[in-house]
Amino acid sequence: MWVQAKMDTPLISFVSLLSGVTFLLLIPGDSCVDIIGGNEVSPHSRPYMALITSGKQICGGALIKKDWVITAAHCSIERKTQVVLGAHSKSKKEPEKQTRSVKKEFPYQCYDKETHEGDLKLLQLNEEVKITKAVDVLALPKSGKDVKQGTDCQVAGWGKTDVKSKKPSDTLREVNVTVIDRKTCNDKDHYNLKPFIGPNMICAGNTKGGKDSCNGDSGGPLICQGSFTGITSFGSPGKCGDPQKPGVYTFLSAKYINWIKNTIKGAYPTLSQSL
Repeated sequence: MWVQAKMDTPLISFVSLLSGVTFLLLIPGDSCVDIIGGNEVSPHSRPYMALITSGKQICGGALIKKDWVITAAHCSIERKTQVVLGAHSKSKKEPEKQTRSVKKEFPYQCYDKETHEGDLKLLQLNEEVKITKAVDVLALPKSGKDVKQGTDCQVAGWGKTDVKSKKPSDTLREVNVTVIDRKTCNDKDHYNLKPFIGPNMICAGNTKGGKDSCNGDSGGPLICQGSFTGITSFGSPGKCGDPQKPGVYTFLSAKYINWIKNTIKGAYPTLSQSL
């Protein structure tokens, strides 16, 4: 689903038109056949990936325990929501697939739809999955240490492969993105504080554009230097792959890691929503 940040309507001018042409020239020629400038992963090579389907809407997620998946708070969860582990193709019957329903959802209690702060949610599955080569847990980070500008990361999902496309990808795809410091992400050439990219968020993209997460990738894990670092959260309307509007991820900071652990231990039972 991938939430889109609100933007002011720009004035049409020669400069804006020229900027648009320049952006199009910067996008790699094959960007319309990938996640947004990425590649299809080897089948079942990301065993922690969860495919969450609610009607026609999809989100990603990560298996962090046998019966717990983490995703984005803005992802819709309904009675008929299915969580599929071990999937490569959304449509094909694959013997590796294990499908579960959601027993309870635990959205982060301070999630703010306007600022996108706290965009994470835990899903307790109706039963444990069986750990196999195609289905396995992703370890939470130990400290929640911040990541530096220029750090290489990967994000995967079944989201749109082209900003103009109406259909998400049928197969799991992955793209390499680079962390952009928050000061740059907040400047007038990027998000211009609309919204404010805070310390619990990470900006990541590509300075030349054409590499990004997009609609349908929400909730999927951001992996930086081999460690689970963030959760796909939001971007700008119709701007997937725009170098000035990189994807923004919920950073798994120490406070979020503690919340995850405490929630799983049952510290916040009154905040859960039974389905």
